[in-house]
Amino acid sequence: MASARKQAAQRQHMAQLAARLMAEQGIRDFRIAKQKAAQHLGIDVRNSILPKNSEIEAALAEYQRLFAGDQQPAQLRAMREAALKAMALFADFKPRLVGDVLSGLADDNSDIQLHVFAEHSESFDFFLQSQGIPFEIVERRYKVARDAHRFYPAFRFVAGDHRFEATLFGATEIREAPRSLVDGQPMARASAAQVERLMADEELSERLAGL
Repeated sequence: MASARKQAAQRQHMAQLAARLMAEQGIRDFRIAKQKAAQHLGIDVRNSILPKNSEIEAALAEYQRLFAGDQQPAQLRAMREAALKAMALFADFKPRLVGDVLSGLADDNSDIQLHVFAEHSESFDFFLQSQGIPFEIVERRYKVARDAHRFYPAFRFVAGDHRFEATLFGATEIREAPRSLVDGQPMARASAAQVERLMADEELSERLAGL
């Protein structure tokens, strides 16, 4: 029993440290954050029960609440507003907001992540060029089924004060999102209308909390 409590405490401590490293060093890979936390604590990852990604995400949310509570909400709102402008520009590609900006965990190190959809892979490339938007293309690996992964082109660009990454999927792939690295479930995606409702609901909650 004591051993189980010790393991649980160790997992919690590692989750908190991994979350702090993600917040302070801009790490976005849960695996790397766990490895760095374990190394810092002198823990052998091969013989230890590591925290789940969802536990680290919860610890990250708590860290932001405690140490970035003054500026993070305004920063998040600005990023969501920038996302809505980009989504309006990319309307023909049925954009969906994903990642930290949607979940509310965005910080200075976060990109605004979008999923866009098209019948032909070159169409989004041509669109960005027609708009005079400089970009670079990288590959992103997504889990699309229990044991299947697929690579997709991701277009990275800067607009104003914000970094964007728009990953291009096939037109029919809007129906089913790839798996989340946090819990293995389909990733949360939000249309522009859903983002607007989310922002309105959060603004109302803040006003009510201030009464």
